[in-house]
Amino acid sequence: MRKFDLEERLLEYSVSIIKIVDKLPVTRVGNHIAGQLLRSGTSPYPNHGEAQAAESPRDFIHKLRISLKELRETKRWLKLIQRVPLLNSSEKLIEILQETEELVKIFVTSIKTAESNRIKKC
Repeated sequence: MRKFDLEERLLEYSVSIIKIVDKLPVTRVGNHIAGQLLRSGTSPYPNHGEAQAAESPRDFIHKLRISLKELRETKRWLKLIQRVPLLNSSEKLIEILQETEELVKIFVTSIKTAESNRIKKC
């Protein structure tokens, strides 16, 4: 059974995003989308680290929400790349879109749990 390590999973996710960005065409459109995807797709990893060092439960939830927001933005850029299409291989895009969706679900659940725990403590 695979050990669940969100930090490692987010690191691998960032690596996958970087690899996709490197394969985008060097055109006006490709460069624009590459920059946006690189920013949003690599952001959840360091923001998760920020959440781990949160100063309060509110700060923790805020940092998780930032990661969630960036994952949702990344999903949109990936769908755009797929729709245009800007890459020849759609298999990698399908895989990264699935991983994005799974990470979104993890962060949504984590936020709900953290909010519930915070309310119980008040």
